[in-house]
Amino acid sequence: MPSFSWWLALSLAALTGNNIGAVASESAERNCSLSPPYLPSTAVNTALQLQELRERMLPLNIFAYIIPGTDAHLSEYIAPRDARVAFMTGFTGSAGTAVVTQTKATLWTDSRYWVQAERQMDCNWELEKDVSISSIAEWLISEVPPGGEIGFDPFLFSLGTQESYNINLDSSNRSLKSIPDNLVDQVWKERPDIPPDNLTRLPGTVIHRTWQEKVDLIRSQIRDNPYKPTALLLSALDETAWLFNMRGNDIPYHPFFYSYTLLTMDEILLFLHLKRVPEELRDYLNSSCTGPNCVQLKEYDDVEEEVKKYVAQPGVKVWIGTEYTNYALYELITPEEKLLTSSYSPVLTTKAVKDEKEQQVLRNAHVRDAVAVIQLLMWLEEAVPLGKETELTAAAYINECRGKQNDSRGPSFETISASGPNAALAHYSPTAETSRKLTVDEMYLVDSGGQYLDGTTDITRTVHWGTPTALEREAFTRVLMGCIEISRTIFPSGTRGANIEMLGRRALWEVGLNYGHGTGHGVGNYFGVHEWPVGFQTNNIPFRSGMFTSIEPGYYKDNEFGIRIEDVAVIVPVHTKHGNNYLTFDTVSLVPYDRKLIDTSILTSEQLQWLNKYYETIRRLMGPELDKQGLHKEKDWMLKNTEPFMESGSSASVCTSSLTLITLAVALLYNII
Repeated sequence: MPSFSWWLALSLAALTGNNIGAVASESAERNCSLSPPYLPSTAVNTALQLQELRERMLPLNIFAYIIPGTDAHLSEYIAPRDARVAFMTGFTGSAGTAVVTQTKATLWTDSRYWVQAERQMDCNWELEKDVSISSIAEWLISEVPPGGEIGFDPFLFSLGTQESYNINLDSSNRSLKSIPDNLVDQVWKERPDIPPDNLTRLPGTVIHRTWQEKVDLIRSQIRDNPYKPTALLLSALDETAWLFNMRGNDIPYHPFFYSYTLLTMDEILLFLHLKRVPEELRDYLNSSCTGPNCVQLKEYDDVEEEVKKYVAQPGVKVWIGTEYTNYALYELITPEEKLLTSSYSPVLTTKAVKDEKEQQVLRNAHVRDAVAVIQLLMWLEEAVPLGKETELTAAAYINECRGKQNDSRGPSFETISASGPNAALAHYSPTAETSRKLTVDEMYLVDSGGQYLDGTTDITRTVHWGTPTALEREAFTRVLMGCIEISRTIFPSGTRGANIEMLGRRALWEVGLNYGHGTGHGVGNYFGVHEWPVGFQTNNIPFRSGMFTSIEPGYYKDNEFGIRIEDVAVIVPVHTKHGNNYLTFDTVSLVPYDRKLIDTSILTSEQLQWLNKYYETIRRLMGPELDKQGLHKEKDWMLKNTEPFMESGSSASVCTSSLTLITLAVALLYNII
């Protein structure tokens, strides 16, 4: 469950000179009912940007302006230059929508961020806790007079978002007004620039399909579509990156670059910032020719003009995926018979299924990543009792360990390193103000991941270095049971994750426990740590062999502790007694769970068998890797923590191999054998 808010907080602090501070600091939240109002040091003064924004609204005759928390590619994680909500409000959470009128300013965000918003916003802003578009529309109807127009940037709205606003505003005599020149950008005088770094290509060692082969594959899907599209417009950043085997660094922790692609049967138009394309990459893309397998490089901002030019031709039809195509480009494709829509583009659905090479190198990345996590857990086990380590030092250590692994490209998100009550906040990441000292008396949760040239990783482990309470132990075991039940299930190919998801919750539900976040997300090959559209939500695509997904149930007790177990697994075929075309999960995360927290008395025999088999896999794959890296102490730690469990009983500390040794010793003593 990675968080991006603190990276934005630091960036905004540097740009504005304000002390953004921490979402979980000990200082009180704002109190706007006092005179004068009380504002914590973490609150940002937004009076100037609001005044300037309102001045720009007046000549446009709009009564309100909507500011979404995304970019022109509708990305989940955004670059600092697209953090418009953070700039306008001071709030740096990863989810939120702001609306400004001449007299009011309001932010909508979900329950993960209510406390954070109250500590970062000044009294110019109100907080609304219903994040639905219907709630925002209801507020707009109450604040905008009949006949009034509401401004929005069409590059920051999806087709679905625009339609939802229209439906909710339709009978109220209020309407949306498209304003392509973003008003916040006009106010944001020190808006961050695009990183100057050149774009890069992936080496042949980590790819099986060339970009030409991928283009041919996608063209075949365009050709075979019964609705006869003639072109495909790609807007999601990972679509173009995947198609051309290219990477960039425009978004922190995510190797993407600003881009669009218009792919026809005889042309390839790639829109990006040309000054960042080195000559070697131009040669790689065959950019000096104009044939069907030559990439015509276009300036990023020319995408509208080129789409309009293409659509003006007779007999063309453009296929778009509505999930990531912004409304500005959608409204260019007219009349309706020139448009074909689907929720996901064929690139997203094709990319979701990894080929054999992608599967193998991603497995390899997880082996190296497990070395780093094992190093962290072993070090903490030794260091925490000495009383000097904190959430921040632990986060720094795991980054350091990953950085030493081959082909490391840094973290895949900001590490969630949380102890005691901080771990009860699912999206918490430590700062200098919030970091707690690690002790043997509290649970500790670390959710972290790495970017490697061959893959992206994401893993969560929860541990306790002292004596856990009965509730902590039961809750942890039931979270583990949920993880195991999903991991060991067998299901027909084409089953949706939403139909399996409840298996991760059942053991918790049985005793009245639950968790409030999703149960898993797709993971890719040196891509975003949340790779759409794989996962366990209702809008994810059906599972197929070759997909990678996280499995991450949890439990959080407010102000006390938090538990999450997260593994990444690949979906693989399995042969059943009476039929084929069935699938299961093969876990590729290779770090043992905390034995002290496992109550084997409530595990079923099937769950224990799965756990022991998983530990055999860890031993088989991690032993040689730890030997190879000369980490003999870490190997001993791994072997100790992957001893097989007893088939029944209340303790995970006594294992079958130990029992066998004792039995053998007794037998020898009495000359039984």
